[in-house]
Amino acid sequence: MFKELIHRISGIYLSEQKKKLVVARLSRRLRALNLDTFTQYYHYLTENPAGASEIENLINRVTTNKTDFFREVHHFDFLKDEVLPAIISKGEATGNRRVRVWSAGCSTGEEPYSIAIICAEVFKNHRGWDVKILATDLDTEVLQRASHGHYPTQSLIPVPGEYLAKYFVRGMDGYTVSDTLKYMVTFRKLNFMNPSFPMKNPFDIIFCRNVIIYFDQPTKIELMNKFHAHLKPQGLIFIGHSESLMSMKEKFKYIKHTVYQKV
Repeated sequence: MFKELIHRISGIYLSEQKKKLVVARLSRRLRALNLDTFTQYYHYLTENPAGASEIENLINRVTTNKTDFFREVHHFDFLKDEVLPAIISKGEATGNRRVRVWSAGCSTGEEPYSIAIICAEVFKNHRGWDVKILATDLDTEVLQRASHGHYPTQSLIPVPGEYLAKYFVRGMDGYTVSDTLKYMVTFRKLNFMNPSFPMKNPFDIIFCRNVIIYFDQPTKIELMNKFHAHLKPQGLIFIGHSESLMSMKEKFKYIKHTVYQKV
């Protein structure tokens, strides 16, 4: 019953192999609410007026938030060496100096801040450009941590020393991202299962990495159709290393490993 509820709310498909993990995570909510059984918890979620607010805690418990700075570094190299220079070249010729990037499923913020570092580096010698990154997630707890932008020293190991010195402020218990990066990134809660998304203007680039592996095929197709609608013509989408859009060739053209272009 929880499997269907979670899928309906978030799109996440939980296999039988995840049952023990989910039981362990949700047991904390039973203790917090002084409930004895999972049946009681289910009825609390679906029948109690307070259940609507508890849904947020349910989703926060079952989402997976594994991420790192510059994870799958080849994406950031491609962004720095080819994608953004091409956007600059076109923008300087047309006068359209506006870039929008969406980090969809941003978790604790390492991905959008990594994107922001690359953008800051590439655009530092190009004046007049308006570069913004939207970072969204369903988990409100990770969004709060991401907006604070504070990370333990250990998590900064993948960040090159030059970037660490330039874009982070060292503290007693780790590092905080600089105001330069925070200014570029906006964090918002978003459920991929919403019938439509509130963003009015299309994006040049979407990062949605290691997200659709948690969805079944119909949900994956539905989400990718939404992304397609929110990309500019010839816009790019970056996906995870174990993901593929080869089944959607009418919508996305293969560019290179885990990078596709809107058709």
